Amino acid sequence: TSGILVCEAGCILENLDSFLENEGFMMPLDLGAKGSCQIGGNVSTNAGGIRLLRYGSLHGNVLGLEVVLANGTVLDMLGTLRKDNTGYSLKHLFIGSEGSLGIITKVSILTPSRLSATNVAFLACEDYLNCQRLLLEAKRTLGEILSAFEFLDNHSMDMVSTHLEGVRNPLSSSLHNFYVLIETTGSNESSDKEKLDTFLMQSMEGGLISDGVVAQDINQASSFWRIREGIAEASMKAGAVYKYDLSFPVKMLYKIVEEIRQRLGNSAKVIGYGHLGDGNLHLNILTDSYDNNDILSKIEPFVYEWTSEHHGSISAEHGLGMMKADKIHYSKSAETVRLMVCLKNMMDPNGIMNPYKVLPSF
Repeated sequence: TSGILVCEAGCILENLDSFLENEGFMMPLDLGAKGSCQIGGNVSTNAGGIRLLRYGSLHGNVLGLEVVLANGTVLDMLGTLRKDNTGYSLKHLFIGSEGSLGIITKVSILTPSRLSATNVAFLACEDYLNCQRLLLEAKRTLGEILSAFEFLDNHSMDMVSTHLEGVRNPLSSSLHNFYVLIETTGSNESSDKEKLDTFLMQSMEGGLISDGVVAQDINQASSFWRIREGIAEASMKAGAVYKYDLSFPVKMLYKIVEEIRQRLGNSAKVIGYGHLGDGNLHLNILTDSYDNNDILSKIEPFVYEWTSEHHGSISAEHGLGMMKADKIHYSKSAETVRLMVCLKNMMDPNGIMNPYKVLPSF
């Protein structure tokens, strides 16, 4: 009845959500890999996903952890209290640190009530400015029932329609410039539907959207989500792909896609999509092969430099891992990185916890 779930780190996210469904609750985290990803990995990478707009990050939802340190000490912080202001909140060191400070073995997480009324709308916008305005209007009009606000450009839609069997554009056959998927969840079906209808009518009259459709059943809603969640899969089928997980202020989010597209010309296909509601862009650059060093030299370090200059983050939710460990300075100051290194050396002096990840080598 409390909505607090305590589980082991190896539990599959989708299995946890199914278990909670029988209890009237749901996981505050949802992502495309839910059928295979484990909650311990989710927490250690601070995975974001599509519900972050409504329920916030794992830093806010995780109540406690059990962690094994480099020296074998089992750190029991597996509390179930929502308020505990005694000393330092050490759990946050292990949320998002990618196993570099300790191995998460158990998780205590606050789960929200599963609400019965869900609506999904798939909309078309003619430019990115209208996507921004639509987000602002959605927050104003839909308020607390707004649970997801995802966007994709026409290049993403074209790729998904081409490379994924059974996936089609639910709107007119001609491509629009941008698409937005909006989900609402609430407890009053008629009231939520009325709010959504009002929002859609105002947005259409205001010229923010040029076309749109509301899912009439769960199958149609799933088909809308399949478009958004299938972009990563379609990218892999389309050829070699360079992926970047970035965050910016919303007004700057799509600018880098246009810059890269202009920079690469016809030598690559550039697509942009992501969680517009929380400023998270997935930038995918597709080429014929990974052997083209000329293209890579035009992409990096330009992407990282541009992101740093515009006060963004080079890793919004995927983490740094091994590939980007030496790029951390694009998002963090030298003083901050030095403190992180001191912390790592103190907690893992022999460097055995997920070595070569997160922090640059010195």
